[in-house]
Amino acid sequence: MKNVLVFKTSVSGKSEVKKLKPLLNGLVNQNDYWNFDLEDCDNILRVETQSLSAPSISSLLQKSGFSCEELD
Repeated sequence: MKNVLVFKTSVSGKSEVKKLKPLLNGLVNQNDYWNFDLEDCDNILRVETQSLSAPSISSLLQKSGFSCEELD
């Protein structure tokens, strides 16, 4: 069963998503899925995953220079 993890981020443009794409693709498994909703005021990142934890995703974005906070 997949978990849906939702994060508030500081990613604000398509160029930033393009920068993160290879990193996120390398982190997720083949059947996992991620996307950004940059039209939302919180610049939402949604990740559908069976194996990843929220801290691993937050850490990846933070190491890349972005804020990333899991939403409940």
